[in-house]
Amino acid sequence: MEERRVLIVAYDGFQALDVTGPFEVFAGAGRLARRRGGAGYDVRLVSLDGGPRRSESGLVLLTEPLDAVLAPAGKQRVDTLLIPGGDGVHKASRDAALLAAVGGLAGRARRVVSVCSGAFVLAAAGLLDGKRATTHWARGRQLAERFPTVAVDTEPIWTRDGDVWTSAGVTAGIDVALALVEDDHGTDVAVTCARWLVMFLRRPGGQSQFAGPVWRTPARAEPVRRAQQLIDADPAGDHRVRVLATKVAMSERHFLRRFGDEVGTTPAQYVASARLDAARRELEQTGDTVVAVARRVGFGSAESMRRAFVRHLGVAPDHYRQRFTTGRTTT
Repeated sequence: MEERRVLIVAYDGFQALDVTGPFEVFAGAGRLARRRGGAGYDVRLVSLDGGPRRSESGLVLLTEPLDAVLAPAGKQRVDTLLIPGGDGVHKASRDAALLAAVGGLAGRARRVVSVCSGAFVLAAAGLLDGKRATTHWARGRQLAERFPTVAVDTEPIWTRDGDVWTSAGVTAGIDVALALVEDDHGTDVAVTCARWLVMFLRRPGGQSQFAGPVWRTPARAEPVRRAQQLIDADPAGDHRVRVLATKVAMSERHFLRRFGDEVGTTPAQYVASARLDAARRELEQTGDTVVAVARRVGFGSAESMRRAFVRHLGVAPDHYRQRFTTGRTTT
């Protein structure tokens, strides 16, 4: 049975885990698939001319030249073409020879994939025109501004638009690779592969990029910053605009205007974000029930907290806990 050929294209300044993560997923899934009588993966790390390529962290990996991998006559079909991200992507996305090679490979590939800022290369090659695409949350605005024909969405872990798959940063490359394996070989192979990698659980594409806490920038104005501190210190407290304005010695109208100017959101939205963050920490670190957590952080009811989690994170509280818990849970 013919192996599925996976080409991962490297360039100087790539992100190492964007390459090694998917590489290990495909290699492990290929071994398992062969044991079960299916087609494995022939995974190759390639570059235009071959030779060593240095990652942004200094790790050097040896690549094969594209011409040699595709010989004879460059007629082999490519199953999956994957472009990693990294600090070198902006130079790579302006390399005419590389873009031409990527475009040519995409034309013969069954599917095209980017990890993190690798989406810049796909976009520069015209492969994301009119498509929905994901990248690292910190790169989304730049991608959208440089390539206005791309529908950039930085919320999901990964997205699929036809035969083009794009993912968020670094570890999300493992998630999208597992999703590709599942698409090829079914859930059992993907789950087994995830267990080999000692992952808690495969994250679905629709899940938000929420591996870390929400970062909230302190306001410059002291009264507004004090209001932020009051909310952060006690998310479940009474944080109505009237109450907050009184505590920081401002009129309600002036407080609302200054808060919006300084923080970029309304006090109510800030309170909701603080409560969501507190709920996440509680779910990760305690075994208390969802009902108890919801009451303690100020949501009032488990249903209100569930709606907030689904709206902002893409998963329900109990599913969030399954993926990120560090303590014993109670039912």
